[in-house]
Amino acid sequence: MADSWEKLSKDVISCHRCQRLVDWRERVAREKRRAYMECDYWGKPVPGFGDEQSEVLVLGLAPGAHGSNRTGRMFTGDASGDFLFPALHQAGFCSQAESYNRNDGLTMKNMFITAVCRCAPPGNKPTREEQLNCREFLLREIDLFKDLKIIVALGSIAHNNAFDVMKLLNPEISEKRPKFGHGNEYSHHSDCFYLVDSYHPSRQNTQTGRLTREMFAQIWERTNQLLDTLPKP
Repeated sequence: MADSWEKLSKDVISCHRCQRLVDWRERVAREKRRAYMECDYWGKPVPGFGDEQSEVLVLGLAPGAHGSNRTGRMFTGDASGDFLFPALHQAGFCSQAESYNRNDGLTMKNMFITAVCRCAPPGNKPTREEQLNCREFLLREIDLFKDLKIIVALGSIAHNNAFDVMKLLNPEISEKRPKFGHGNEYSHHSDCFYLVDSYHPSRQNTQTGRLTREMFAQIWERTNQLLDTLPKP
């Protein structure tokens, strides 16, 4: 059977490969955070979302325990999303600057948002095995795109996984994994994908000043510049 966005989403949501993550996501959904006691937690793996004809793929780490694991949509309902979506709205990639729940009307333009892992991990630290267990879903997403040009990796783990996937898809890439760094870029002469790095918009980075709004805005300005200059795949 040919793959489709609908089939992929169903496969993500029904996944039980990582017992540690299954136990954690369901425990969080049962016990809840005091501020969200009245909420009906999602408590399942979270599929990617956005424009299915996108040229830009944003790759995060994993759902937040009380963010995406609660709302069922990537970067929705937590501090990381509160930092991400205003920047994307300013850059023209989404319809509004706020993201509260799956039915808040937010739509993406020429951008799809996904993550290395689709389940909330304890301490926001998925194991290497858990990352690899989810890789199939990322590969299937990339395969469904027709004109993908750019992968924006939010954080070092996203960077590592994005580059490893690029190597899997392009046997001509033989060099070692490039170093992660905010604003770093990687491309290969035989590959249509362009990798752009950014610090993750987590509280750990934004509240300490490691990632400022100006720094983050520059990532999306650069992404738009690349869209204007890179050839079609």
